[in-house]
Amino acid sequence: MGRDTTPGSDSVLERAFAEALTQDPGTDEVTTRILDGAYDQFRRIGIRRSTMEDVARRAGVSRITVYRRFTTKDTLVEHVIRREFRRYFNEFLLEIKRAPTVADRVVLGFTSALRAIRGNPLIGGLMDVEPDVVVPSMVSDGGQTLAAVQRFVASRLRLEQRAGTVSPAVDVEVVAELMVRLSASFLVTPSQVIDLDDDDQVRALARRYLVPMLEP
Repeated sequence: MGRDTTPGSDSVLERAFAEALTQDPGTDEVTTRILDGAYDQFRRIGIRRSTMEDVARRAGVSRITVYRRFTTKDTLVEHVIRREFRRYFNEFLLEIKRAPTVADRVVLGFTSALRAIRGNPLIGGLMDVEPDVVVPSMVSDGGQTLAAVQRFVASRLRLEQRAGTVSPAVDVEVVAELMVRLSASFLVTPSQVIDLDDDDQVRALARRYLVPMLEP
């Protein structure tokens, strides 16, 4: 999948998070139909075997209309995946407000992230049927995807520091890096020890090993 590799450019994840914060997906009715059609097409058939013509048929629009909104298939794929992450961020920002302590927020964030990605009909499904398409985009893009998630997690931890719930002595950049890399490892290579479909096990793992990293 094509991506902007210009230094300092926003990643798909960063744009999705910014859109979640502003609650502005910036799509009209026809664009929404195309994105819905593409989501359904990619989920059923996979990205590699799908064409822009396939998407147009599912969306009930002409091929020209699809190309007017999205000039390339890569651009369309990026927008579909970005929308899925935006949906996750919307849910995450609502859930996090209900967690009473910073420890609870770390546990919730770790657990919900694994559940959301693994359980997403598109992203999780593609990791099963087209891992050679999805996994390289997570781990073989020069670290851009992991870096984007790390920046997001670090920004949340800095908010905790400003609120006084995390000590200023904690290096939130390193803590965020470790948390993100652990999550990515579980997503790319499922564990034979931890049942990632068991939220109780995942929560226990986060509380025992991730929460202590917030202690100076």
